[in-house]
Amino acid sequence: MNHLSVISPVDSQVYVERPYADAARIANALEKASQATLAWRDWSIQQRSELVNRAVDIFISMEAELSLELTWQMGRPIRFAPGEIAGFEERARHMAAIAPEALHPIRPEPKDGFNRFIRRDPVGQVLVIAPWNYPYLTAVNVVVPALLSGNTVILKHSAQTPLCAERFVQVFTEAGIPEGVFQFLHLDHASTEKLIGAPEIDFVAFTGSVPGGEMVERCATGLFKGVGLELGGKDPAYVRADADLTHAIETVVDGAFFNSGQSCCGIERVYVDESVFENFVAGAVKAVSAYVLGSSDDPKTTLGPLVKSSAADFVRTQVAQAVASGAKAHIDPASFIKDAPGTPYLAPQLLTQVDHSMQVMTEESFGPVVGIQAVTGDDEAVRLMNDSAYGLTAAVFTHDENAALEIGARVQTGTWFMNRCDYLDPALAWTGVKHSGRGCTLSSVGFEQLTRPKSFHLKTKI
Repeated sequence: MNHLSVISPVDSQVYVERPYADAARIANALEKASQATLAWRDWSIQQRSELVNRAVDIFISMEAELSLELTWQMGRPIRFAPGEIAGFEERARHMAAIAPEALHPIRPEPKDGFNRFIRRDPVGQVLVIAPWNYPYLTAVNVVVPALLSGNTVILKHSAQTPLCAERFVQVFTEAGIPEGVFQFLHLDHASTEKLIGAPEIDFVAFTGSVPGGEMVERCATGLFKGVGLELGGKDPAYVRADADLTHAIETVVDGAFFNSGQSCCGIERVYVDESVFENFVAGAVKAVSAYVLGSSDDPKTTLGPLVKSSAADFVRTQVAQAVASGAKAHIDPASFIKDAPGTPYLAPQLLTQVDHSMQVMTEESFGPVVGIQAVTGDDEAVRLMNDSAYGLTAAVFTHDENAALEIGARVQTGTWFMNRCDYLDPALAWTGVKHSGRGCTLSSVGFEQLTRPKSFHLKTKI
């Protein structure tokens, strides 16, 4: 098939169609990027930062239009779609603000007769492969620092959200970015794999599944190019005996069910101290039961469909397997009238009497389900949190900051939260361990993988 068709999860109808780029279009994009490289590097960091801020101004002026497109492409309820526009602005402006310092040359201690420094040079041409679940927020994490660093960028977005790639490039073009510096390509799988291996591409940033990350590594093997992988997780939350239960319930439920659970850093498993377990579960059931499952374009909807029927059926299978193995389901799907097997509309589910023999506690669900397990204290909670192939984020709910720090030092994770979850702070490094990937975005550290250190050793006295 030489084109993509976006089937909206809202009504299962074709929302938009686009042709895939052919070999000539891909070659032309690479040539344009190559031609634009030197001129773009001549722009100062201050000039690039000003351009990013102009692009963000244009982007947020289109909030209503972008939000509606987002809703119909991937199914997020319209009442929440503007939040991604705001998050895009927060991250982009923060990175533009810190770029001058983050990219400033590193100077060691003075040495008489020498001028010594390390300059941060752009890596070259960056390929960004972005997913559908947060199509702007995941892409901005790499696109903006890559451009600020002086790289050219080609954005390949998910076939579910092609308009997001087009809009991204559109606003930067309107802001005045030179031709060829930032482009998009709609690609099929075969063309994507070929582009990853193209000699013109110097760095590949991928956000998606573990199998997708394996594909990127395979295509880049032996080519000595950089690869950044953000591959999702099975993120845990631990509720200690001293936690503020009202806050913990509200925050954990939102962290598990926002975006219909389709978040790489969403809460997918919860460990609760046995002394507060029953009260936590009762409050969580009440909170989950209050969700409104409905069409995403309805302002009353708080839980939209999953992106595809197959994704919803995968979660249904996980739940059924867990229940067959002894788990207790606390939510009656019949109370959510939109729920229907074989469709992307799926009622939320909360499971107890779960353990790590069940896939719902070990394999990424990426849907509106969470398992809750009682623990005897910190040591058991840490053991269970670490009993995972993933390590993107983890959270603890407690009044004791010292305990949070001590527990966090023992948990294998890229980000450790206290009394919050499911959030990316642009001032902090976004990274993961184990199957959650490698590399880093956001913060000043995020500029490092998009630049090469170049040392200057100048002997000024002879």
